[in-house]
Amino acid sequence: QVQLVESGGGSVQAGGSLRLSCAASGYTASSYCMGWFRQAPGNEREGVAAINSGGTTSYADSVKGRFTISQDNAKNTLYLQMNSLEPEDTAMYYCAARPRCFAQGWLLLLERLFDYWGQGTQVTVSS
Repeated sequence: QVQLVESGGGSVQAGGSLRLSCAASGYTASSYCMGWFRQAPGNEREGVAAINSGGTTSYADSVKGRFTISQDNAKNTLYLQMNSLEPEDTAMYYCAARPRCFAQGWLLLLERLFDYWGQGTQVTVSS
């Protein structure tokens, strides 16, 4: 079974930075798509950033230019570098994975694309 464990969340003031990590284990297939999603209380879960096995990325308009998704395949770790954080970025952030995935573009930000999910890590941005 694929297991995903997020870390790196915390509290930061507006304008600050955080780097989230997602450690993956139990992979039994190739060509994974990986993504970051977030959900604030009372809000729908939304796709933030995602990357496919070819390295193609997709970002929500609200984070474009501020967040960067990357992966270290040797370490089976996914990252989300978050800069210029805003109070609106406050949410629980989740890592997700989909095996045998060749999706690209806006499809990478769809929650239903992904099969495996981490437990989440909280990000709180104060003004």
